[in-house]
Amino acid sequence: MTDARFEDGREAPLNLGALDGDDLQVISSLAQDAIFPITEMTYARSQRRFALLINRFRWEDQGAGRHAPERVQSVLAFDTVLSVSSQGIDRSDKDLILSLLSIRFEEETDGAGHILLTLAGDGAIRLQVEAIEATLKDVTRPYAAPSKSVPEHDD
Repeated sequence: MTDARFEDGREAPLNLGALDGDDLQVISSLAQDAIFPITEMTYARSQRRFALLINRFRWEDQGAGRHAPERVQSVLAFDTVLSVSSQGIDRSDKDLILSLLSIRFEEETDGAGHILLTLAGDGAIRLQVEAIEATLKDVTRPYAAPSKSVPEHDD
């Protein structure tokens, strides 16, 4: 017996790009409730690239009635990054697991600005960028969410 492949199902892995605020909003909605260890967050200054390996909840899953809720590992990457800062995150805690709530863009001038990744527990990551250049790409096949439930939010 072999493992299922993406091609075996009706749904394909996500591979999306964002070049403006509307595109980034789509990526934000698909990455909402993603979890990731702090060790899976990297900034390659010379390449001006910030990337996360996230375990994202599959909000777009059309087969939820046929199986348990699913997650998939995805790379969330941002290019043209000039600097990265954070608050409310203990970067020395290598066992820390973070939860992504939203991604939004704060424009300054001529397309440049800040991308703000808001995390659960009052944490945030702020990327100073020349322009919005983001990608979200699934890199594994989906797997049953360990919690076996859909994430919920307090209003």
